[in-house]
Amino acid sequence: MDEYGFDGFRFDGVTSMLYHHHGMGGGFSGDYSEYFGPQVDEDSLVYLMLANHILHTLYPDCITVAEDVSGMPALCRGVEEGGLGFDYRLAMAIPDKWIQILKECKDEDWDIGNIVHTLTNRRYGEKCIAYAESHDQALVGDKTLAFWLMDKEMYTNMSSLTPMTPIIDRGIQLHKMIRLLTHGLGGEGYLNFIGNEFGHPEWLDFPREGNDQSYHYARRQFNLLDMGNLRYHQLFVFDRDMNLTEDKYGWLAAPPAFVSAKHEEDKVIVFERGRVLFIFNFNPSKSFQDYRVAVETPGTALGQSEMK
Repeated sequence: MDEYGFDGFRFDGVTSMLYHHHGMGGGFSGDYSEYFGPQVDEDSLVYLMLANHILHTLYPDCITVAEDVSGMPALCRGVEEGGLGFDYRLAMAIPDKWIQILKECKDEDWDIGNIVHTLTNRRYGEKCIAYAESHDQALVGDKTLAFWLMDKEMYTNMSSLTPMTPIIDRGIQLHKMIRLLTHGLGGEGYLNFIGNEFGHPEWLDFPREGNDQSYHYARRQFNLLDMGNLRYHQLFVFDRDMNLTEDKYGWLAAPPAFVSAKHEEDKVIVFERGRVLFIFNFNPSKSFQDYRVAVETPGTALGQSEMK
């Protein structure tokens, strides 16, 4: 941290460390018997507690993040409370859910309740890093959200000088909505992998024997953002403004959201967080006028020009 100025550390494969069975051979339902018993590797617990104690003592501003899918209780509570001392857990179920949905379902068949459950299923008082996709989806052999949504049309129809096709139109809509919904509902921090925010059209591949040690795909094409007529630039602007809006209202630092609607037929999600009312219409064929939603504090909605 002194030499390279790192903000902290991400601990990889924490689930494998926590249990003698390494998290294999079954799932985790959340029952406490799954987390407290002879299957837990106590030596690993002590190591992780000690590592977090040392890091936070020597570097009070250090951030530690655990890659854990099991939901171990108190993973992100302080060592002095009996926790393992991490600041955040990676919400790994969220990107898995988005990829599963895009692989298996048409958007008119999305299970809205299941999406909301996945985004909100975290332990109260333990912070999570939410993300819609990561390096795993960008690496060769997998597909990013943008590719699942728009596929080969990303190579031919991403110029605003050409007519908008239905696939690109719907793909861009869902790309924006998936990221904003994940940002607003999924956790107390937000993760993006470099280039995915603007729908980078290529995979990432490092030199290896299988590609003749080529560096061709070991890159991110930020030059695409310099061309304002490309829709990649439009996706980037949305992502930038999304983060600037969070800076203004601070919903990531706010308590978990209150979800007032998850309507399966309408495909509408409504929630409040950080003094912001979020309304998402995922319906592919219907718009709604005068749609009534519940709010915690009654009042009149302001247009953007009226906000201070």
